[in-house]
Amino acid sequence: MTGKSNRDFGGTASGRLLRRLLMGTALGAGMLVATVPYAPAQAQSAQMHSINLPAQPLAQSLKQLAAQTGLQIAFGTADIGSARAPAVSGNISAEQALGSVLSGSGLNYRFTGPNTVSIQSATASAASGGLNVAANGAVVLNTIDINAQGGEGGVNHVQITAEDLARKNPADLQEVFADEPKIAVGSSLPMSQKVYVQGIEETNLAVTVDGARQNNKVFHHNATNLIDPSLLKAVSVDAGVAPADAGPGALGGAIAYETKDARDLLEPGKSIGGLVTGTYDFNSKTHTVGLSAYGIEGGFEYFGYLNFAKGDNYTAGNGATIDGTSANLLSGIGKVAYQAEDGHRFELSHEQLRDDAPRPFRANMSELDPPKYWEPPIRDYKLDRSSTVFTYTDETPEGWWDPKVVIAYTSARVETLIYPRPVPPSTESDTYPGVGKTESFNGKAENRFALDMGSITAGLDFYKDSADLDAREDSSTEYASNVGLYAQARLEPWDRTRLSFGARGDNQWFEGTTGEKWTNAGLSGNISGEYDLVPDFLTAKAGYSHVWAGVPLAENFNFNPNWNYGDGPKPVTSDNLTAGLVATYQGFTLEAGIFRTDIYDGRTAYWAPGRAIEAHDVRSQGFTLGGGYDWGAGNVSVKYANIDVTIDGAPADSYLGNYLATPVGQIFTLAAVHRFDDWGVTVGGDVEIALDYDKVPAGSKKIEGHEVVNVFVEYQPPSNPNLTFRGEVKNLFDEDYASRATYGQEFGDVKPLLEPGRSFRLSATAKF
Repeated sequence: MTGKSNRDFGGTASGRLLRRLLMGTALGAGMLVATVPYAPAQAQSAQMHSINLPAQPLAQSLKQLAAQTGLQIAFGTADIGSARAPAVSGNISAEQALGSVLSGSGLNYRFTGPNTVSIQSATASAASGGLNVAANGAVVLNTIDINAQGGEGGVNHVQITAEDLARKNPADLQEVFADEPKIAVGSSLPMSQKVYVQGIEETNLAVTVDGARQNNKVFHHNATNLIDPSLLKAVSVDAGVAPADAGPGALGGAIAYETKDARDLLEPGKSIGGLVTGTYDFNSKTHTVGLSAYGIEGGFEYFGYLNFAKGDNYTAGNGATIDGTSANLLSGIGKVAYQAEDGHRFELSHEQLRDDAPRPFRANMSELDPPKYWEPPIRDYKLDRSSTVFTYTDETPEGWWDPKVVIAYTSARVETLIYPRPVPPSTESDTYPGVGKTESFNGKAENRFALDMGSITAGLDFYKDSADLDAREDSSTEYASNVGLYAQARLEPWDRTRLSFGARGDNQWFEGTTGEKWTNAGLSGNISGEYDLVPDFLTAKAGYSHVWAGVPLAENFNFNPNWNYGDGPKPVTSDNLTAGLVATYQGFTLEAGIFRTDIYDGRTAYWAPGRAIEAHDVRSQGFTLGGGYDWGAGNVSVKYANIDVTIDGAPADSYLGNYLATPVGQIFTLAAVHRFDDWGVTVGGDVEIALDYDKVPAGSKKIEGHEVVNVFVEYQPPSNPNLTFRGEVKNLFDEDYASRATYGQEFGDVKPLLEPGRSFRLSATAKF
């Protein structure tokens, strides 16, 4: 059987407009590739650009410079370290901007192609210090792919850098996304935390870890993606509008997690190193230990990291001990890589996480009120997530040759006991084990074509996903496979103007639990841009995307081998729109934006035979405001998000919104940090204020607001910078609350999972 999306590019005016946009994108890309000659390195370096960079960490300045000039900048994160860059602004060439940004850093730059630059230390050419030397004598340094997953600083882009993660020292995903009010994380337990971007649940985004697709819709009471922040190097989020090369299924945007490797941790001039971290949380008596070893030798690299967390139940702000919240987490990652003298790099990594501890019966809530008599308040859960990724890149790209190949296998597995309702006259449940598992074999092959005015990334990606339930008579499986072709252009065609536009076509094969099969195909397109209304001061941004995402697999623990699929499930589609203004002046930043995401035919399959292809329409809309100031030794930011989510035109709730969306409302955040460099001391903190939210379904109760304050002090002895000591107080004023995206707060029969009360946390890190 075949099917076609009822929201695909039909005969509507908007459909015709989008077809023309996509055709124009394809023709424009073809004309650029066909007509733009290979230019010498000096052409791009001499072109004038409107540069606007505040005083900030050097790594951040290089990333922003890449976005503002279209350059591809490769640099070693270990060599960059904590160096800072001065403010640079004006209508100047890329080469002038590079010289200004690197002034006083001890680093040099070298153009390796018309649009590519290598940053290297002043001593790198004299001694390799464990780094690889190319055949032409150039030092092959560590690379940050500025354009990976659309991370070029797009129209509604959030970039969490290694420096941000070091400042936050996060223990879970809530802390990773702290001070980003447009991103909400529900639940206090890592194994049941879900991420919502502008109210949209993460299974409606293209989520990757090191480029590997995540297909983890296992059990709605568990996390969609169990992530250990201690393994992370950076996180990139495109809210709403995402580029075509972010991957298939980017209905509400994209999230790209990037993990650490040896090049991020090695000290300059060293070829081997190690890291030991320890943390103790006094609230839950949880101790966390991390051990790492890494090195580079003769073109080979290795990196290994293990992290253990073990502890008791925590105490909430109301003084109650919350059962089922003890820590028992084991996570780790191993990477090996080889980089040849000519720049060809091959990397293989494996990541594994396991949470194995008693949890509340429904792990993302405390309990039902009243409870069901046959269900225990606590049951055992075992949650595993793994990811194996092979990556090939060329670390010394030139001209039109900048390839990337990724092949990955990912899986998520949940095991727990199932308690069916007793059959009278029995009053005891006939329990049996239930195991849900999702798997994805996926990959992509792409190339980035460097042009005088920017770049075009084109490629092919695929996935073969399965979702399986092993649970007595309900055991069954769904399958989905997809092949996509895509191209994304990132250009600066005129002075003060930066454009990003692209398209992708996907063909999907879907098989239901009954063995019935459907084939669907569709097109997606996006366009976004920036224009400097007032050079060096005011920039306008806007973007639009239409996304075709095929048919999503259902949640494993809702599977029914007797589902009635009727004429077949409808492919899910979406439309995203965003616009905003950003003003910068001598370290000050002000920004404002609006957004809207419409998702059509979002599948919400339930166990009942007739509910296999039940679907709903979701809308998330609102606006954001923000401001900040960077004074060199520190910074402060204030942000506000007002997010309104509806499902089928009615206020969203967290039950119908499982795997779709959640109520959010109004959230304020404030974050500040200051470094006393002479003393090696850093102090900082953040505040989150969520207002009461009463736009809930009829008969529901309002969601209570909260005000939470966190503070920290960190000490890095100037005489021994390889040691770091940190003290934190989480929830300083012992607030009694649940995070805004936590399940069930609007329901009268649900006791939501409360966050920990005041928590003192001490940690230490030693590098060798």
